Amino acid sequence: MFNYTFHWNQALKALPQLLDGALVTLQIALLSMVIGLAVAMALTLFRLSGNRILSGFTTAWVEIARNTPALFQIYMAHFGLGSFGIHLSPYTALLVGIAFNNAGYLAENFRGALKAIPETQARAGRSLGMTPLMAFRYIVMPQMLRIAFLPATNQAVWAILMTSLGVTVGMNTDLAGVTQALNAVSFRTFEFFALAAVIYYLIAKAVTLAARLAATRMFRY
Repeated sequence: MFNYTFHWNQALKALPQLLDGALVTLQIALLSMVIGLAVAMALTLFRLSGNRILSGFTTAWVEIARNTPALFQIYMAHFGLGSFGIHLSPYTALLVGIAFNNAGYLAENFRGALKAIPETQARAGRSLGMTPLMAFRYIVMPQMLRIAFLPATNQAVWAILMTSLGVTVGMNTDLAGVTQALNAVSFRTFEFFALAAVIYYLIAKAVTLAARLAATRMFRY
């Protein structure tokens, strides 16, 4: 028979701690997106270079990132590299794992965006005396980023949610880690995790809304 008694006051009293953890979650997600975008751009250039080795490296990265669990990627950063004497803190391992995943998905987003841009755009730039790199930078890349912007927003939300996997490698300062620690001493599982879920939801919705507003301002044409 259902006789559980809710004690929301304990969860609400811990709200400042949960919000501190949410800030760490946002920090990791933001850094992982910045790193992921930079790496994804490099992978895109590798793919366009025509070099088989660089193209193969890009393909391998994307395939691993998209077809293996994110938890596996975080484990490899924390435990796998540790087998070779490279010991990363839980924070760094979580950041590396999520950034690796972001780079793979974003590189594929960029590839799809490039396919949507007619090749004649780059040829027109070449006809004006631009080098291939200049044509990509000034003509192709702005259009590619415009097309890939909103899909990248989905990856940003996914990065925020992926930070919750950090508890599996000992991360205890992000939102999921703080929630787990509070639950361990209070045993108010439903209240704490329900409140944390609401915070995750609000963060995700805020990021999505901010991205849509930014898109309307940056890409009016």
